[in-house]
Amino acid sequence: MLFKRFRESLIAKMILSGGVTLLLCIFLWAGFNVYFYKRNVVTGVMSDIELVSDTILLALHYAMMLDSEEDIKENINNIAKQEEIRTIRVYNKQGRIVFSNAPGEVGTLITMDSPECWTCHQYTPTPPAMPLNERTRMLEDPDGNQLMAIMTPIANSEGCSPGPCHVHGEDEQILGLLDVTVSMTEKNAMIRMFQRANMGISLLVFAATFLALFTFTFKFIYRPIKRFISATRHISGGESFTDIDIGQVDEIGTLGEAFNVMGRRVTEKHRELMEQREEFRNLFDNVPCLVSVVDTDYRVIRHNGAYERHFGLPQGKRCWQINKGRLEKCEACPVDNTFRDGLSHMSEESGLSKEGNPIHWIVYTSPVRDKEGKVVAAMEMMIDITRRKELESKLAASEHRYHAIFDSIPSAVFVLDLETLEILHCNESAQDIYGWTLDELRGRSFMQFFREGEAADWEAPLRTWPEIELCTHVTRSGDPIFAVVRISPTRFEDRDTLIVTCTDVTKKTEAEQQLIQASKMTTLGEMSTGVAHELNQPLTILKAIANLLSRKVATKSPLDPEIMEEMASGINTHVDRAAKIIEHMRDFGRKSDLKTMPVQINEVLERGFEFFSRQLEVHNINVVWELEPDLPVILADSNRLEQVVINLLLNARDAIEERWKGEGGGADKRIHITSFSTEDAIAFRVCDTGAGIPDSIRERLFEPFFTTKNVGKGTGLGLSISYGIVSDYGGDIRAVPWEAEGACFEISFPRAECEL
Repeated sequence: MLFKRFRESLIAKMILSGGVTLLLCIFLWAGFNVYFYKRNVVTGVMSDIELVSDTILLALHYAMMLDSEEDIKENINNIAKQEEIRTIRVYNKQGRIVFSNAPGEVGTLITMDSPECWTCHQYTPTPPAMPLNERTRMLEDPDGNQLMAIMTPIANSEGCSPGPCHVHGEDEQILGLLDVTVSMTEKNAMIRMFQRANMGISLLVFAATFLALFTFTFKFIYRPIKRFISATRHISGGESFTDIDIGQVDEIGTLGEAFNVMGRRVTEKHRELMEQREEFRNLFDNVPCLVSVVDTDYRVIRHNGAYERHFGLPQGKRCWQINKGRLEKCEACPVDNTFRDGLSHMSEESGLSKEGNPIHWIVYTSPVRDKEGKVVAAMEMMIDITRRKELESKLAASEHRYHAIFDSIPSAVFVLDLETLEILHCNESAQDIYGWTLDELRGRSFMQFFREGEAADWEAPLRTWPEIELCTHVTRSGDPIFAVVRISPTRFEDRDTLIVTCTDVTKKTEAEQQLIQASKMTTLGEMSTGVAHELNQPLTILKAIANLLSRKVATKSPLDPEIMEEMASGINTHVDRAAKIIEHMRDFGRKSDLKTMPVQINEVLERGFEFFSRQLEVHNINVVWELEPDLPVILADSNRLEQVVINLLLNARDAIEERWKGEGGGADKRIHITSFSTEDAIAFRVCDTGAGIPDSIRERLFEPFFTTKNVGKGTGLGLSISYGIVSDYGGDIRAVPWEAEGACFEISFPRAECEL
């Protein structure tokens, strides 16, 4: 357990490795010091022995030159008295000890293989000189004390060979050996003391350094790292992150600041990740689509709430058992296709809900792969289209009903392109009314139904007006029909279109025309006196001219050419006047062809008044004109509008006569005719100073056969017919108040998009 904690602890590894390294370095340093100290001591001893040996040789040289053995012995004994010198020996060439401070050794023969001799005699031939270290040997006395001995050769120097006491030849290089042995006890004690001191200092340095290293590591590395580890564990555990206060300005402090920044970011990212995870989980569970994950054994291993609400808990069942109640796999299975090729697939499926109700859905499958990219599952996303299927069924039934209703509408219904007015679609009634087949009608311009001279006038109203009260269309056979057109803008097949309903009102219009014609005849009957007077005046003048000519012819009186020219001009003028009156009556009395064209309101007012002016003069009624010059035109039939003007003048005359009956009236008997225009409409008013309109009957003014006149004096059709005529051209007629006490009727029409 301890080894495991050590192996898993970076600080322990660092301290141990640092401590071991420090220990090894200190011991190496101490060993190096001891080694070099010992080497220096040994080298010093060797130098001292060599110096002693050289001194002895110098001391013995004189005695040897004198061949005085006593002096040699005395010198050796005196020098050997030094405390550290144990033995001084002189060997001859045969290895025999000839002089020694230990008398018992004199005469002893040393063999060639002994350490003293073998040092030099291991070489063949024996070298005359050897380095100091090779001449040095370490020994131990019987007490175990260490000794150092140095063998120094005694050279055959100048003066030795020719002397009288020597028998050596000049060619001999070595005469003998000087062996000096010194005790190493004191030196070894110094070395041991140095070793102990050095070891103590090394241990002290190691302990102090290790303690400092441990303290520094613990305080500035271990504790911050422990705090980093603790904070990291808190972050990994999902806890909120708190900044770590390292309190250092070194690399660890910088690391701490970076760690705090990282911790805050990690915490924020972790929070966002958890929120996203929760969001994704909520999306997965609450998405309206049915989502499930199917493993390679086709078992549902995950699902969302919508899937469970539709099919219940999977309980380890396979997908075809849950979705469709089947006992075996579907023949065409998108999940199987995804497992086979690793691609997404889509299909439309039907099955049963957990309640046993039939449901329909569109399924999209996609592969779920592991880290190696192998498909290990498939995700199914199913969109419930049961409601859509029901709506499709209802829509099909609705479309069937729509077509049935559309085709059974008695009026002709057209779908027109807003820009081109081309017929995109129409019902069967259009074929019955206009005579073209449905295929022939589709693609035709709707403007071809209008008469050739009127088509351009109706193009703008068709795009802008909600209704055209009355217009003339032409069938395939060329017969004109009267139609009421209602327009509604809409979208059809992603196009801006107009739904146009055309109602054939030919029979109704013809009946109205008969009533209008009857009203015209009544009006002509009422105006017969005035018309007779109008015709009588030019006829009287013509008769006077004829009588004059007859008398001149009878008396054969000559006629002045100027008089003849004047009489001819008068005849021509009064004949034109009579013809104009008759033509006006004929135009007024004939049936209108209901041809719509641009009409100037002022001209209609003047013509109507001209036709009725004699009636007003007979009754001493003054007419006040207030016409706006240059009025824009309207689209209507001038003959029919003239009937409206005359009807209003008749009503005004009768109202004035009723009020001023038996009284003179004078200037108070008057009719005001006014015309004006606004931004959207053209209007005129016919006002009188008659009895006025009681409030109780205002709402019934335009009802057919309603009249306030005595029996036999009115049919009640005048205002009703006028209302119908005005409505046919999109206009409006209403009673409005004015400053006098009588009645005032205002008629307004929309502007026409053309000029006269």
